[in-house]
Amino acid sequence: MLSAADKLRQLLNQPGLIIMPGCHDAISARLCEQAGFATAFMSGFAVSAARLGLPDTGLISYAELLDQGRNICSAVSIPVWGDADTGFGNAINIKRTVQGYAQAGFACIMLEDQVSPKRCGHTRGKKVVGRDEAAMRIQAAVDARNEGADILIMARTDARATDGLEEAIARAQLFHEIGADINFLEAPESVAEMQAYCDQVGGFKVANLIEHGKTPLLSHQELETMGYKIAVYPLKLLNVSIAAMQASLTALKNGSTPPPVLDFAQLTAAVGFPDYYAAEQRYKID
Repeated sequence: MLSAADKLRQLLNQPGLIIMPGCHDAISARLCEQAGFATAFMSGFAVSAARLGLPDTGLISYAELLDQGRNICSAVSIPVWGDADTGFGNAINIKRTVQGYAQAGFACIMLEDQVSPKRCGHTRGKKVVGRDEAAMRIQAAVDARNEGADILIMARTDARATDGLEEAIARAQLFHEIGADINFLEAPESVAEMQAYCDQVGGFKVANLIEHGKTPLLSHQELETMGYKIAVYPLKLLNVSIAAMQASLTALKNGSTPPPVLDFAQLTAAVGFPDYYAAEQRYKID
């Protein structure tokens, strides 16, 4: 049986752009798989919101993200990518984080070069560590992988917002040279910047697409032609979930007609009752 990491390696080596939705809990991950997506991304922003009701400003802990990740990975058979913020400490902490994410069942771990506590890449007030410390973080992660953690490394830089595009491109290329499996330049602000990143950095590259964020929302074909391998939509499910809940609560409070809802059969199917019933019959004692 292939590991989650091996499934992801196979996926990356197939032609075409990988479309990856974000998830924040086990049911959102299951819905991604049921919809036919080949992979999903556990967003730290979305988990912080769903689990704590707090913003993505470094308030969520390693243990909380890891616990959420175990539930998500165990709920699906597709490979899941996991947001690990800055790695939760120095090089030794980062190695432990990588090992923990691999043991939890993640196929890939994302690590970034922000100063801790970090914040969402499309919000204001970001700061990044120096280039040497950023490289050290990714080297520690790569070492953990090479020493036996069965997981891919995605290296993210937020330097575009703090030090400019040239520095961000230099860091992304450095991460690639160190041995990161995937690199991710966060929040380029124009099509020209996106193209410069793709032209100047090797390896598999990620486009992070957030509605009304800093990065242009291009079509899948445009992204693939540009040179991206992965298009991630980390907040789409959280976004539409909040909108649906707000609309339903308003309707309920006002006594008006609520938005469309699943019928009960659809709801029970989504959360896995048919599989449970089948297992119940298998082990039934007459």
